[in-house]
Amino acid sequence: MGVVSCKVFNLEGKRVGRIRLPEIFETTLRPDVVKRAVVAIQSHRLQPQGRNPMAGKRTTAESWGVGHGMSRVPRLRELRRAAFAPGTVGGRLTHPPVTQKKIRKKISKKERRLALFSAIAATGSKETVGGRGHAVDDVPDFPLVVTEDIESMRRTQDLKGVFIAIGVWPDVYRVRESVKVRAGKGKTRGRRRKMAVGPLIVISKNDGIVEAASNLPGVDVAFVKDLNAELLAPGAHPGRLTVWTRSSIEELRNWDGGI
Repeated sequence: MGVVSCKVFNLEGKRVGRIRLPEIFETTLRPDVVKRAVVAIQSHRLQPQGRNPMAGKRTTAESWGVGHGMSRVPRLRELRRAAFAPGTVGGRLTHPPVTQKKIRKKISKKERRLALFSAIAATGSKETVGGRGHAVDDVPDFPLVVTEDIESMRRTQDLKGVFIAIGVWPDVYRVRESVKVRAGKGKTRGRRRKMAVGPLIVISKNDGIVEAASNLPGVDVAFVKDLNAELLAPGAHPGRLTVWTRSSIEELRNWDGGI
């Protein structure tokens, strides 16, 4: 993307300097590779399913053969009711799921690394972040880098003030409104609520920020070492609005060296 350096902001939203960006932010955007990596991560959370081998077979039903003027499916002798066969009440499944089915998607280390680098680089593009649906009109720079003081925030109210100062609060408000809109539609389909994805805060040390951000809807906090494609590209769509600390950017510099 050609980004060489970006501005650094303090908790009041004022520029306090510049920082040279790691070469990772120049990685070419690869949505196809990012999607493969996200699907692979999600597939590792799936639980194998199976069925009891005798399900639907615990019956004395047997076919009566021909000459009775009815179909030849297995039937109970006393009730004349069909059983056992697929499609009958209480019958077995035609192709039941088995625990041996391979449901974990595999991706090579090199491809996973490319997906992560590409997702990181996408956070530095205003067009990509805005195209994903985030509210970016008030964000002063991309990538958005703040001082390490944000890692010491312990109160949600204080963190809200920081978000307002650096232009991120409109995106949190967008998430809050999405909960109300989707809750008003009535059907939750097995979940308490469904909401949009908000900003991600990337830190190198936790001095209270994790607890402070836990009460803000849609906001996630992650250490640099724990970053993956799913965190940076939820739903396999790269370009999540991300707040980087200056120390986390410096830690990313150790990752340089190509794919």
